[in-house]
Amino acid sequence: MILISHRGHLSGANPELENSPKYIWSALNSGFDVEIDVWFHDGDFWLGHDEPQYKVDVNFLINDKFWCHAKNIEALLEMKKYPIHYFWHESDKITLTSKNFIWAYPSNIVIPQSITLFPEKFNHGNVEYYGLCSDFIVNYKHDKTNYI
Repeated sequence: MILISHRGHLSGANPELENSPKYIWSALNSGFDVEIDVWFHDGDFWLGHDEPQYKVDVNFLINDKFWCHAKNIEALLEMKKYPIHYFWHESDKITLTSKNFIWAYPSNIVIPQSITLFPEKFNHGNVEYYGLCSDFIVNYKHDKTNYI
């Protein structure tokens, strides 16, 4: 099972630090994959949820442990040029990532073999997810009783 830190969070949301490179590296060094929010603006890649905040080089984004959420169409089109694992979604129930993983929007819909978001909000029981993405990802590192 793939365990994915949402924006670098490990044990709860911290909006002041989320998506910052140092915060992301901390989650990576803790053994997790990381979902990050990526913008492309004025010819550069940026990280940030609601707006571009942290300028990064394209080489930063080329990492097998990153799940890059394109926050604008320009980011989607630019990431497509590189070996970056990316996806786009807003309120779609599911989307496919560039590596053909099913990324399931948080909801009451159960989609086996998907990456599900925020399992702590929706208890689906013993579903065979491929991975989990959460702000509380450390809670799932050792206790996977509800997730195969």
